[in-house]
Amino acid sequence: MTRQAIGQLITLADLAGTLVFAAEGALLAIHAHLDLLGVSVIAFMTALGGGMLRDVLLGAYPVAALTDRRYAAAVILGTALAVVAGPQLAHWHRPVLLLDAAGLALFAASGASKALMRGDSGFSATVMGMLTATGGGALRDLMLGEVPAILRTGFYASAAILESILIVTLKRWGMPMPFAAGIGAVIGLLIRLAAIAGDWRLPAF
Repeated sequence: MTRQAIGQLITLADLAGTLVFAAEGALLAIHAHLDLLGVSVIAFMTALGGGMLRDVLLGAYPVAALTDRRYAAAVILGTALAVVAGPQLAHWHRPVLLLDAAGLALFAASGASKALMRGDSGFSATVMGMLTATGGGALRDLMLGEVPAILRTGFYASAAILESILIVTLKRWGMPMPFAAGIGAVIGLLIRLAAIAGDWRLPAF
């Protein structure tokens, strides 16, 4: 597979994560009884905050989220889906958790993969995977007046870190980038879902 094709797959994962996180952020904003502008702002920051932080730290200019119209379209679509479906979700907490887990896995995969494709170290790729997956959610939580999930949820950032390490390891073992990222995303999603189901937590103080 060509480098260009791999780049397109990474962008696809990024866009999918953007749509999922936009819907999740919008649902949380709706639950907080924000107006349409508030819902849109929270959706935008949740969906694009982590990716923009990653691109800035990697020196990947111009930042994709601000120059590629597909990202804005993904945010608008995710927000619209949440606005339409939100009132019908009687048990809104479970859909939000599922969306969050899916977005976390997709963004960790795209962040780690983008760093590896640029020739960065495994450590850098792991950090970029974690930041891409958790940065937008941290901004969202701060704007909603909450302690960021990255600091209070045991296997949130941990799941993104483990997924990123797996992707780095598989790539170093010679696995093609799309397969390494795909397997990493699936395992990362399963880890996060298992953590939710089992209420896994790191030691708290």
